[in-house]
Amino acid sequence: MVKKRSLTTKILVSLVLGLIVGIIVYQLPASSFKETVLINGIFQLLGQVFLRAIMMVVIPLVFVSLVNGAANMGDIKKLGRVGVKTIIFYLTTTALAVTLALALGYFLKPGSGLDMGSVSSVEVTVAEKTPLIQVLYEMIPNNIIAAMANGNMLQIIIFALVTGVALSIIGDRAKTLLKIFDELNELVMKLVEIVMLFAPFGVFGLIARTFSTAGYSAMIPLLKFILVVYLGLIIHMVVVYGFLLKGLGKLSVTKFFKKFSPAMFVAFSTASSSATIPFSLDICENKIGISKDIASFTIPLGATVNMDGTAIMQGVATFFVAQVYGMDLSFSAMLTVILTATLASIGTAGVPGAGTIMLSMVLQSVGLPLEGIGLIMGIDRIVDMGRTAVNVTGDAVCTTIIAKQENELNEEIFNS
Repeated sequence: MVKKRSLTTKILVSLVLGLIVGIIVYQLPASSFKETVLINGIFQLLGQVFLRAIMMVVIPLVFVSLVNGAANMGDIKKLGRVGVKTIIFYLTTTALAVTLALALGYFLKPGSGLDMGSVSSVEVTVAEKTPLIQVLYEMIPNNIIAAMANGNMLQIIIFALVTGVALSIIGDRAKTLLKIFDELNELVMKLVEIVMLFAPFGVFGLIARTFSTAGYSAMIPLLKFILVVYLGLIIHMVVVYGFLLKGLGKLSVTKFFKKFSPAMFVAFSTASSSATIPFSLDICENKIGISKDIASFTIPLGATVNMDGTAIMQGVATFFVAQVYGMDLSFSAMLTVILTATLASIGTAGVPGAGTIMLSMVLQSVGLPLEGIGLIMGIDRIVDMGRTAVNVTGDAVCTTIIAKQENELNEEIFNS
């Protein structure tokens, strides 16, 4: 326990140090030492080694843990019940998140008074709008090896769940295979433990590089947008998640956030829901007291289909772009944004920057200029860090509440 607390402290200290060092480096005059040795050398190396090490274990972790979670659920009815509850929870909180964001965008007007001169010089890469039917059938992999090689998390999750259900149905005849998956899970978690030892250095490198290239002055033109997004993230986390934990789970909100904060720091620094999965699983099982079966099912699933923080960014960004271009959004357009952002969250990859590309689908749905994304891309990393922290927190809140309802939460551990 002391070791884990020590790691948490180190991650937080590294985050603050990275911010301070990044701002100092940003102030230095341009030189090859600044660009080559520091920003694209030391900072880049530390950050990328950490990210690549995490991504190295994420796909095996997601696949093995979901197979175990589905197979060990035992009762297919229970698996179905937990699955339905999880999807309903994720989609409902995402819809609430984008509704909150639209309300903040409407009243606080983040895009008012912004000079549009810089937009024309920004080249924007936009994802083509994918029909909902295509999104649904492409969830089924036609080649699971290719899905794993390409990191298509939704297809990997579907295959893992089907495999786990099949093993559960086979029952005793699959004891050997179940034992192998259980041992594979132990191996993957040990790999995660090794990777976590490098977390403080990785967090320092990622944060230092972000602020040494962006600096605080880069935030000033779009400071209002950043502040409105972060206000939405804080309200959603404190009010919505706090109400759900207290109302549905009858649990201490303070204790939950105190225990889960290390994973939030990692999510904030990496800006990747997928990269935070190992940390979330470890905390949910060992600090919050959630059973391995529930946590290994809902956490990896949430990293792919639960994007509350991303939905908040998309909602605020929609009003931001509309206000910048002097366009009005009707009530029906707002409803379209809520529906599109909620459905788009299902297909949003849990990697840095994916939410900005998905924003193109939301803007297209209500006829707003896609060039507006160019404004947001410059400061996306700063916003991305906050929204990712909310994304992973939502996964853990859902997991905790469902575990409580299914009598799979050890409240002695939670209250310790």
